[in-house]
Amino acid sequence: MEQKKIFRYLKYITVTVLAVLTGFVSLLVLSVLTLRWTDPFTTSFILQEKWVELETERYNLRDWWVPDSELPDHLKWAVIASEDQLFYEHHGFDIEAIKEALEERREGRRNRGASTITQQTAKNLYLWPEPSFFRKGIEAFITLLIEFFWTKDRILEVYLNIAEFGPGLFGAGKASDVLFSVNPSQLEPEMSARLAAVLPSPRRMRVEPPSPFALERSRWVLRQMTQLSGIAYLPADTLEQIDEIDPFTGDSLSILLEEASQSVSRTDSVNIQSGPDSIFLNNNSDTLIRTINNDTLPAITDTIP
Repeated sequence: MEQKKIFRYLKYITVTVLAVLTGFVSLLVLSVLTLRWTDPFTTSFILQEKWVELETERYNLRDWWVPDSELPDHLKWAVIASEDQLFYEHHGFDIEAIKEALEERREGRRNRGASTITQQTAKNLYLWPEPSFFRKGIEAFITLLIEFFWTKDRILEVYLNIAEFGPGLFGAGKASDVLFSVNPSQLEPEMSARLAAVLPSPRRMRVEPPSPFALERSRWVLRQMTQLSGIAYLPADTLEQIDEIDPFTGDSLSILLEEASQSVSRTDSVNIQSGPDSIFLNNNSDTLIRTINNDTLPAITDTIP
C-alpha cells in the first residue's frame, strides 16, 4: 500500500513537471514567433538594469525603435564585423569559434567567447548576463527558435534595437541620439564603427568621446567592414596601417582592468580625464577613471583574439 502511494506521488510530480516544462516551451515558442513581426517594448536586460543608480528612467524600446529599412548598411556591417563575421553563413552557432573557445578554456587561457549575434539577441531578450552552463543551454534553445522563425534581416534589426552601447543605453536609436545627437540614418561610418567597437564590453569602453582603446578597435572594425562588404570605408593607404588582429580579447580586457585597479579615483558624477591615454570605466553608479601609460596600448595589440 505504501509503495502505491509513493508511485502515485512520483507520477504526480512527473506529470506536473512535464506540464510546466511543456507550458514554458509553448510560451517561449509563441513569444519568439510573435516577435518575428512585433517589436519588443523591453528586454530582460533592461528590466535587470539598475536605473536608480544610473539616475535615469527606464524607457520603452518602441519609442526609439529603428526599422530595418532605416538602419544604415554601414551600421549593420559594423556590428557584423565586430561581433559575428560569419553571421550570414551560420545557423545561429559559429562552430569553429566554439571549438577555439573550448580549446582556450582547456589550456587555461582567457577568451572573449564565441557568441553569435543570434545568441546575443536570445540572451538580451530573455535571459541574464551571468554566464553558466544552464543559461547557455536555454540560450541555445532560444537561438534555434530565432533562427528557425526569423529572417537574418529581422535578427539584425532586433539586435541593433536592443543591444547595449553604454550604461543604460539600449538600442541604436537611443544611443545615436544621446551620444551623437543624430538619428541612426544620419550616422557616419566612423560613428557606426565606434558604436560597434564597444559591444563586447559596453560598460568598460566609451563611445563618445572614445577612449584610446575604443578608438583603436573602431579603426579595426572599419578595416573589417571594408573587407567584408567590399565597400571602401577607409582609404587604401590607411587600411594597410591597421592591424588585422582584433585589439579586444579577454586578455586585453584583463590588462585594462588591472591597470584601472592600480590607480582609481571614484566620483559621484561622470568625470572624463582629458589626457591622450585615458580610459573610462563605468561600474554601475561609480565612475572609474584611470590614465593608461603610453607603453600599455602596444601590449594590448600584441594579444591574440
